Amino acid sequence: MRHIPKKQFGQNFLTDPAIVSALVNAIQPQTSDLMVEIGPGLGALTQPLLQRLDHLHVVEIDRDIIAWMKGHYPPEKITIHACDALKFDFTSLGPRVRITGNLPYNISTPILFHLLDNVASVIDMHFMLQKEVVERMVAEPSTPAYGRLSVMLQYRLQMEYLFTVPPDAFNPPPKVESAFVRAVPYGQLPCPARDEALFAKIVMAAFGQRRKTLRNTLKGMLDDAGFAALGIDSHLRAENLAVADFVAIANYLASQSA
Repeated sequence: MRHIPKKQFGQNFLTDPAIVSALVNAIQPQTSDLMVEIGPGLGALTQPLLQRLDHLHVVEIDRDIIAWMKGHYPPEKITIHACDALKFDFTSLGPRVRITGNLPYNISTPILFHLLDNVASVIDMHFMLQKEVVERMVAEPSTPAYGRLSVMLQYRLQMEYLFTVPPDAFNPPPKVESAFVRAVPYGQLPCPARDEALFAKIVMAAFGQRRKTLRNTLKGMLDDAGFAALGIDSHLRAENLAVADFVAIANYLASQSA
């Protein structure tokens, strides 16, 4: 198919067969897996997945690509969900879904947060993303890449940076390096928050002005007595706290209001 990549959809099509092979080997698709690919594009990953799977679901927004796929792939092998991945209900596919894809870099973070809302039905996720985003996903506390995305994803997911992918593996080549990442939801949360909405609110507030101290960013939420009770130095910044520390703050505040 001749297709001009569309900037509004963040299209950078994978073309390097060696990279495609490495992706498939990392995913390890099994015949009966319930798998969905986000943004199949021109099929660099779709085709080898179909060779291993009984059936594949794909989520695609580009109408030109959708029309091509309908004529290119046998309907008994593929289900095409013609919609925006940000609005797709992944839980509708079933209780044990595997998700993969070369995510559009311009909306990758919103997609990751959307997938957190669907994570109860997910076995694992394998994504190609901008390298900088993957570094943020797996970052440890007190490092420059550590932030809200790190905390919110690490609360629910075990993540592994698999390998780096150069720009020339794509057409058109992006202006940044890419990376492939594996994310596996915890079977049991290591640090469960009593009120997850409150936990998310605290994380957002703490990183809202990341150069300010916790005493300032959490002002009106956690007072000096609270910091003392938790054993957390109020002069630290959000980037210095581990996921468990944010959960401790949320659970403390939940207990105070109970």
